Amino acid sequence: MKKVLLKIDGMTCSACSNGLEKYLNKQEGIKQASVNLVMNNASIEYDEKILDIPKIEKFVEKAGFESLGIDKLEKEEKKKSNEKSKLIVLTILAILILYISMGQMIGLPIFRVINMHENPINFSVIQLILSIFAIFLGKDIIKNGYKNLIHKTPNMDTLVGLGVLSSLIYSMYNTYLIFVGETEAVHHLYYESIVIILFFIKIGKYVEGRNKDKTKEAIQDLMMITPNLAIIEKDGKQKEVTLDEIKKGDIVICKPGEKIAVDGEIIEGNSHIDESFITGESVPVKKIEGDKVIAGSINYDGVIKYKAEKIGKESTVSEIVRMVVEATNTKAPIAKIADKISGYFVPAIIIIAILASIIWLILGKDIAFVVNIFITVLVVACPCSLGLATPLAIVMASGLASKKGILIKSSESLENAHKVKTIVFDKTGTLTQGHLSISKIYNYSNLKEEKIIETIANIENLSEHPIARGIVKYAQEKNIAIDSNKIKEFENISGYGLKAKYNGEQYLIGNKKLMLKNNINIEKTIKEDDINDDEFLQNEGNSVLFIAKENVLIALIGVKDIIKENAKEVIEDLKNKKINTVMLTGDNEKTAKAIASNIGIEKIIAGVVPKQKAEEITKLKENGLVMMCGDGINDSISLVKADTGVSVGNGTDIAIDSSDVVLMNDDLNRINDLIEISKKTMRIIKQNLFWAFFYNICMIPIAVGIFVPLEITMNPMIASFSMTISSVTVTLNSLRIR
Repeated sequence: MKKVLLKIDGMTCSACSNGLEKYLNKQEGIKQASVNLVMNNASIEYDEKILDIPKIEKFVEKAGFESLGIDKLEKEEKKKSNEKSKLIVLTILAILILYISMGQMIGLPIFRVINMHENPINFSVIQLILSIFAIFLGKDIIKNGYKNLIHKTPNMDTLVGLGVLSSLIYSMYNTYLIFVGETEAVHHLYYESIVIILFFIKIGKYVEGRNKDKTKEAIQDLMMITPNLAIIEKDGKQKEVTLDEIKKGDIVICKPGEKIAVDGEIIEGNSHIDESFITGESVPVKKIEGDKVIAGSINYDGVIKYKAEKIGKESTVSEIVRMVVEATNTKAPIAKIADKISGYFVPAIIIIAILASIIWLILGKDIAFVVNIFITVLVVACPCSLGLATPLAIVMASGLASKKGILIKSSESLENAHKVKTIVFDKTGTLTQGHLSISKIYNYSNLKEEKIIETIANIENLSEHPIARGIVKYAQEKNIAIDSNKIKEFENISGYGLKAKYNGEQYLIGNKKLMLKNNINIEKTIKEDDINDDEFLQNEGNSVLFIAKENVLIALIGVKDIIKENAKEVIEDLKNKKINTVMLTGDNEKTAKAIASNIGIEKIIAGVVPKQKAEEITKLKENGLVMMCGDGINDSISLVKADTGVSVGNGTDIAIDSSDVVLMNDDLNRINDLIEISKKTMRIIKQNLFWAFFYNICMIPIAVGIFVPLEITMNPMIASFSMTISSVTVTLNSLRIR
């Protein structure tokens, strides 16, 4: 199976996208097609043994649309839309035809030349001309309705098209009768219904189009967030190049105030970087040598050099765009239900309209009454609001989530997030920072703590040990200068630690064995409660470093993987939501328990390999939906196995196929945000569907004439107005997600 994303031209509304999607899914060789109205593209999975891209493009053409080739998700030039102009002209036509057809009824002055009684031919012909203009302006609706009827996928445009053409044919017949002398036929013209129906439908489509364009522009703006030019360094010389000229491994220079050109790793310098567009975090982040930088982020205050790692389609920005587009291409289960109902609903309405017309004919009503019933049923039942109910809410929710640094890969993930009964957390890199850092210092000297850190960081900088890397990084984050040129007589004592001279003074940094080997007195570490400081640090999950200066113990330092600041708060919030929390880790049980007890997780599953993790997820799923939160690499099997896999990362490894959701800013609070967005979105969708169905249930009985004995009736104009109000209501309700 292969997958292709085609750019589609000619789609104007949800009726178009739904019709094309249904048509494509009926074709042999297409496993699944999903049409995205927002991005004007179609994601198609197909059997390459049966089909190729030209054949698929033929299907698109037969469905009445045009394929513009593979969608590269590039920024489009904004095209000037004439929809607003059409709407203005339609508004003028609507006012004119209402004045001509109904002005006399409400006492408005009417010119004799268009008076229905004195000049019935002029009266009817002028309305016919205005109607033809209106039909020309709304031809896309009639064309789409016809195409979908031909392809046996009738939709809302089909109903409107049938209603408009029925009105036109019947009114033209009565115009003919007027010409041959039957002037009473002047009371059976429905030209005004044609114009008003198209007017209100166009208003609904204009509102829908505006919201679609805003979402599309937001996604396309993301594509343009990277700079056009950058400076690279080759053979000691600097050269300005375009982004396309940058290759992997190139050294790129970024000065204060400039944007990062491509994803990479800092090899020289440090600065504060604004990554708010991608992480949702407004505070600039301190970046030092070895840290990753993301294309499009802004360099604040330092000159940095970084090695280009991800360019073009591999970049973080490109991956975000791809994920957002794919999320809007997928359909949540609740959307599939609505689509299925629509598939039966439209044909059912056509049948109801025909049956109602036949019944009223049998009961002896005249043809004018019957035509009125037929058109009104078709128009009032047009399920535009039903078609908008789910996709618009999903698009709004995806946009809100991305602003908060949450990338949702599928609508199903969005729907399921608030239903989870259990959330499983990996330990390292998810609940903890994922790298070693100084957690506690016991200072036994008269030196300032900062001076001690400066000394050991400068010495450890010459070591490649993970603990050494953690200490150096900690010092850099504290803006402590690192200059290893001050180090003399450096010696790495394997299994013990380090020995070196710093500023002419002898230091020993290592474990207890190193101290004992050099006859260093460590008795001062014993406190009044007879618990050694080093034992206390070990019980807290630390690796312990003893620091001696000139053979005198001056400090103990505990180094461990630090728990994330908000982990405890997040776990507490989840408990308040009645969601069970579990720690699932390959680490030893003692370390796992120490961390779990600090943040409030009661259930611990420790010492398990990736395969066993997946088995544990399967067991937990017996009690309801399970969300797995991991780093997206070591936990890939578990992320796939869970109902919702959430990759918690720093934004540079987002191309993780195993997860359903990516948290860009490594902030666990985003899990609660995800659940809240999911809950609110599903509530909005249910409200939308309720009002869409409730509206139809209420309006159809009136339209078919059940309440005629009570003198409660409806005409096509009122039907089109009320149908538009329904669509606008659903649209405004969806916008509340923002």
